[in-house]
Amino acid sequence: MAEPTSYRVEMRGVSKTFPGVRALDSVDLHLREGEVHALLGENGAGKSTLIKILTGALERDEGSVLLDGKPVEVHTTAEAQALGISTVYQEVNLIPTLSVTKNLTLGRQPTRYGLISWRKARMMAEERLKRLRLDIDPERPLGYYSVAIQQLVAIARALEDDTRVLVLDEPTASLDAEETELLFQIVRDLKAKGIAVVFITHFIDQVYQIADRISVLRNGRLVGTASTAELPRLKLISLMIGRELEKLGNRPVRAADDTIGAPALEAENLGRKRVMSPFDLTVHAGEVVGLAGLLGSGRTQTAKLIFGAIKPDSGTMKIASKPVGHFSPRGSLQQGLAFCPEDRKADGLIGELTVRENIILSLQAKRGWHHQLSRKDQDRLADDMIKALAIATPDAEKPVGQLSGGNQQKVVLARSLVSQPTALLLDEPTRGIDVGAHAEIVALIRRLCTEGLALLVASSEFDELVAVSDRIAVLRDRNKVAEIAGDEITRENIINAIAHR
Repeated sequence: MAEPTSYRVEMRGVSKTFPGVRALDSVDLHLREGEVHALLGENGAGKSTLIKILTGALERDEGSVLLDGKPVEVHTTAEAQALGISTVYQEVNLIPTLSVTKNLTLGRQPTRYGLISWRKARMMAEERLKRLRLDIDPERPLGYYSVAIQQLVAIARALEDDTRVLVLDEPTASLDAEETELLFQIVRDLKAKGIAVVFITHFIDQVYQIADRISVLRNGRLVGTASTAELPRLKLISLMIGRELEKLGNRPVRAADDTIGAPALEAENLGRKRVMSPFDLTVHAGEVVGLAGLLGSGRTQTAKLIFGAIKPDSGTMKIASKPVGHFSPRGSLQQGLAFCPEDRKADGLIGELTVRENIILSLQAKRGWHHQLSRKDQDRLADDMIKALAIATPDAEKPVGQLSGGNQQKVVLARSLVSQPTALLLDEPTRGIDVGAHAEIVALIRRLCTEGLALLVASSEFDELVAVSDRIAVLRDRNKVAEIAGDEITRENIINAIAHR
C-alpha cells in the first residue's frame, strides 16, 4: 500500500527545551485521517511534551505543525479545540457531583433571555451521548456511573461536530477488561467517522488490539514509526528500551555457599480489580526476587499490594509464615515488612527534616507514637546507619533535602533497615542517582541478601535485575505472565517473556 502524500496532522522537526533538558529533539509525527495511532515510550521519552504542543498546552521552540496540509499556529488549548483538536486525559477532569448534563455543557450552556436554558442543555447532552451510543440518564450525577462511563462522557464532551483529532492519554489505566472493550468500540466508531485518534498507553497488548500504526519516542527523539502489523513485539520493546537483543548479556553466577531460607513473603491470588490481576509470589529469606516489566506493567502496584499501601480485594498474604489479617503499611511494618517507594521525594523522605529524623521515622511508626524513641537512641541509630551505608553527610542534623540523590536514596534504605525488617520491598531503588551511587546500591542489595534479608526489587532496569536477582517475576499489562530463575535469568529472556502473547 502506497504511503499517502497528505496527512490529517503533520508535526515536522518539533523541538522543545526546558532548563537543562532537551525534551524533544526534531520529532516528526504524522497522523492519518481515520486511524488509531499509538504513541509509546518510557517515562521521560517526550510523549506528554509532544502532545501538549499539538493541543496548545505548550509552544514549540522549533518545527512546524500542519493540519490537513495547512500550517497552523496553536498557542492555547482553546485555539486547538477551535481547530478540531481535542484531548481526554487519564484522570477524568469532570465534576462527579454534577449531573451528566451539567458536565457536558459546563462553560457552554445555552441561554434564553440571559438565563441558562436547562431544557436545551439536556437536549445538547443527549445529542452528545447519542454520538457515542451512550444510553444513560443525563440527569444523574456523573459519579453514579462507572469509571468507564465517566471516561466516555469525557470523550463525549471533547467531541464536536468538527473534531478532526482526538488525543486519548492513558484512557484505560483505571478500566477493567470489559470496560476497556467498551471504550475500544467507541474508538473504532470514531475512527470510522474519519477522526484521527492518538492513543497513548503503556499496555502493549492493547496497542495490538486497537492501533493501526505505532510511533515510539525515546529520550526526546522519534526512534521508529511502523504499522502495527509490521512491528513485532520484540522489535517494539527493543525500540522502547533502546537495546537490541543480541547485545544483551547474562547475569553473574550465584555463589555456591549462598543459602536461601524459609518463605518470608507469600502472596496467593493477591490482587485488586482495575489495579493488578491476582498473582502468586513467594520470597524466601536470603533471596532477591525481581519484578520486571515495562512502564505500566504493574511493578509498583504489586509492591504496594504486598505492603498494604493498596488494599487487595482478593487473595491472602503471609509475612514470616503469619497470615496478614488487616492490610495496612503500619501492620506490615509491625510484622517485619519494610518498603522503599519509587518516588523518594514525594513518598520516601521529608526534605525539611534532618537525616536523623528521616532515618527513625519507620521505627517510630512501628513502635507507635506513644513509645517515643529517646534522643540518645535516635542519635545512635542514625550514626550507625550513616556509617553502615556510607551516607555522605557532615552530620545527622543536615536536612535530607540538601543531600545528593544517591545519598537521599541511602537514607530511604536506612529508614527501612533501622526497623530491622525480615523482608524489604525496593521500588526502583536506583532511579535518578549517579553511576557511582548506583553501583553502591546494587552492592548493598547483594550484601543484605547474604545477611538473610528477603528482598523484592521492582525495577525498569533489566541489567540491574539480572545482576541481583535469584528469581524474576515478569509483569505485563498488570498481569504476572512468567517467572524465570537461575541460568534462565537473562535480559533476552525477560524481554521474550514480556513480548510473548
